[in-house]
Amino acid sequence: MATQQTEIAVVGGGMVGGALALGLAQQGFQVTVIEKAAPPAFDDNQQPDVRISAISAASVDLLRGLGVWEAILAMRAHPYRRLETWEWENAHVKFDAAELKLPLLGYMVENNVLQLALWQALEAHDNVTLRVPALLKALHRHESGHLLELDDGDELAVKLVVGADGASSQVRQMAGIGIHAWQYDQACMLITVKCENEPGDSTWQHFTPHGPHAFLPLFDRWASLVWYDTPARIRQLQGLSMAQLQHEIDKHFPARLGKVTPVAAGGFPLTRRHALQYARQGLALVGDAAHTIHPLAGQGVNLGYRDVDALLDVMSRAREQAEPWASAAVLKRYQMRRMADNFVMQSGMDLFYAGFSNDIGPIRILRNIGLMAAERAGVLKRQALKYALGL
Repeated sequence: MATQQTEIAVVGGGMVGGALALGLAQQGFQVTVIEKAAPPAFDDNQQPDVRISAISAASVDLLRGLGVWEAILAMRAHPYRRLETWEWENAHVKFDAAELKLPLLGYMVENNVLQLALWQALEAHDNVTLRVPALLKALHRHESGHLLELDDGDELAVKLVVGADGASSQVRQMAGIGIHAWQYDQACMLITVKCENEPGDSTWQHFTPHGPHAFLPLFDRWASLVWYDTPARIRQLQGLSMAQLQHEIDKHFPARLGKVTPVAAGGFPLTRRHALQYARQGLALVGDAAHTIHPLAGQGVNLGYRDVDALLDVMSRAREQAEPWASAAVLKRYQMRRMADNFVMQSGMDLFYAGFSNDIGPIRILRNIGLMAAERAGVLKRQALKYALGL
């Protein structure tokens, strides 16, 4: 058994953990990334990944600052300039980049493209050690930091361990950090489709009493559909052939979708989680390890990138001022900056979920009046869009 020393261990090298590890390395920290599998090589002849993220303008700025955005564009990313949501045809809310004098609202990017671009940058950085394939087996308090036991028998002695290992975070569980959590009475299905026509640069979401149906434009004539419904209905859809699924799409999605052909699909349950702590002495949580949100507005990874931006800022400032950057006092500054913001976004999505996931007549009327009012809200509408984009 070998015990190795490093300043920071980031457990999880996905979209959020990879961004944090790269940012820390660029600031001069020695970082070890623990990841169970490296991302697959990119092949531009392959159909898109089923998992898609809507990357906001603020997240693009973070990725550009890390020096990986050009690598993402060199693979695949599709800009979107308009977002539209409605239930009744006369109650549309439209958000346009031009309202904020922006060239675009963000990009649709496949998750494996995001992870691969970050992974390649990590491989090339002298301050990064990649432990892959590797799994965390145990976590212990050790002197002024933590001791990590890996599945190959090695140990890592670190000043700071960061849990970026997803919603079922081992770091969070091993540290004994509790969560507030509940299961939504709703599940989600992502469907990769080939479109008859160009998908354009608008993304839209149509509310129904059982859950929204959303359209995410991708490159060439590809797009991604998001189908929210009861868990039983999503399980039933997962059991269909692609031809049968196409029939269901034609039947239930709005006519503006046009002719599409599904080629791949995947379903997953929806759970809200919020860690009771994001930080303590020598330990921090980021991304889904700290919080999960209803994906209604596509904010999950963007909130993770806001975590990354805040933690990088807190740690760099502490180091510049010769403060103990892995101390509870310093890391609590990160928690203070992020916990309230994440809670507000989670609560906002919960209100949308509760308000639109039913077929009660008076509530349907009220929510559509609300959409009509939002469309005419002017400054408030623009401020809401800026907040969602992280601007």
